Amino acid sequence: MSDFDYVQQRWIKQFEQLDNQILAEAALCQVRILDPGVIERVLQNDMLVGGADNPAAFEKMRSLAMIHYSLWDKAVVALGQEGAVRIMTEVRDRLRARFGDSMGGPAA
Repeated sequence: MSDFDYVQQRWIKQFEQLDNQILAEAALCQVRILDPGVIERVLQNDMLVGGADNPAAFEKMRSLAMIHYSLWDKAVVALGQEGAVRIMTEVRDRLRARFGDSMGGPAA
C-alpha cells in the first residue's frame, strides 16, 4: 500500500500523465530531457538541443514543459516545497522505471 494520501496520489497522477506526454515528444525529437541544461534550452526554444528535426513535436514538448512548471508552482502552494519534491521524486522514479536512460540525467 502506498504511503501517499488521496490528494498526493492525484498530484502524482497529474504529473505522471503530463510528463509521459513530454517524454513521448522528447523521444520524437531525440531530446534527453533530464540531461543538465537541456530543459532550459527547450524552454528557450532552442531546437538544436535535439537529434531529430521535428518542429511540431518540439513545440508540443516545449508547451507541455511550460505547463509542467505551472503545475509545479501550484503543487508547491498546495503541498509545500517538501511535499512537492516528494511527489516529483516519486513521479521521476516511476518514469525512470518505464523509460530508463532515454530520459537522460543522472542514474537513479
